[in-house]
Amino acid sequence: MKTVVVGMSGGVDSSVSALLLKQQGYNVIGLFMKNWEEEGPCKATSEFEDVVRVCQLLDIPYYSVNFVEEYRESVFSQFVADYQAGLTPNPDILCNREIKFKVFLEKALSLGADFLATGHYCRLDDESRLLRGLDPNKDQSYFLHAVKQEAFRKVLFPIGHLEKSEVRNLARQHNLATAEKKDSTGICFIGKRDFRPFLSQYIALKPGNFETLDGTIVGKHDGAAFYTLGQRKGMGLGGEGDAWYVVGKDAARNVVFVERGANHPALFSSALQGRDFTWVAEEPTYPLRCTAKVRYRQVDTPCTLFESGIVEFDEPQRAVTAGQSVVFYQNDLCLGGAVIQNTLH
Repeated sequence: MKTVVVGMSGGVDSSVSALLLKQQGYNVIGLFMKNWEEEGPCKATSEFEDVVRVCQLLDIPYYSVNFVEEYRESVFSQFVADYQAGLTPNPDILCNREIKFKVFLEKALSLGADFLATGHYCRLDDESRLLRGLDPNKDQSYFLHAVKQEAFRKVLFPIGHLEKSEVRNLARQHNLATAEKKDSTGICFIGKRDFRPFLSQYIALKPGNFETLDGTIVGKHDGAAFYTLGQRKGMGLGGEGDAWYVVGKDAARNVVFVERGANHPALFSSALQGRDFTWVAEEPTYPLRCTAKVRYRQVDTPCTLFESGIVEFDEPQRAVTAGQSVVFYQNDLCLGGAVIQNTLH
């Protein structure tokens, strides 16, 4: 009998993953990760209590592991550094590569497991290459594009072929404690926060100017790190005319550039320069015709990737943001991706 360690988060997706694997005849072990520590009531405590309830109902053993130090060193420190540099990072991608499918996978295998399973909405083909989840509204391959094929050879995604509604129904049918639990949101393993006071604990923020592209000062901001390309709310800018949108930042000058109108030309890019490319399997040949996403849940857009790392879009894309990731696909196959270094108009 094969042994599978299921990464149990205290949510419905990992709970149903454990249920399905047990039904399929695997020897299932539940393993909970604690990756964040702070004073006061701890969200991880309540999450682990839900893990215990589910594992007891399924009659499977459960354990907890602490990766707080690894998370701070490998994920959170980079997250803070990127914001200090004026970027808008995506810590979920780094967390999957460095924590879930590296140190957590190693821990699962050290317990004698044949596989690690998680509740991600994605699939693997026969060669352990990454495929989209079948539910287009929940597909999470975007966040897993930086994980290597070698790691995926020891991974199972039990719910990747299901829609979210089916997962909920399975949880209800089997009386799982997490059946009606809302999906987690916010920063990976830290959760949803009041972002400004949270970030200000780690970054020295200083007020600066909102400027139009011609240099006109139109207001004051609390700190450039709080703002991202395409943002409309939370700036305190008014006056007659269309709403103001963030169209750029100058970290060196601590300036946030704004212009009026949701479709201002400065919000659109015909190309981008990528860096830190990662490929799930082999690197493709260039130029590569494929589709790409520059944010989660975006509809794919056709593009051409060149060996220089430049990505040219067939149609200009709105709010392509430095620090986020561009992820490449050929049909359902997720090829890999890169960090967006800058945009090219």
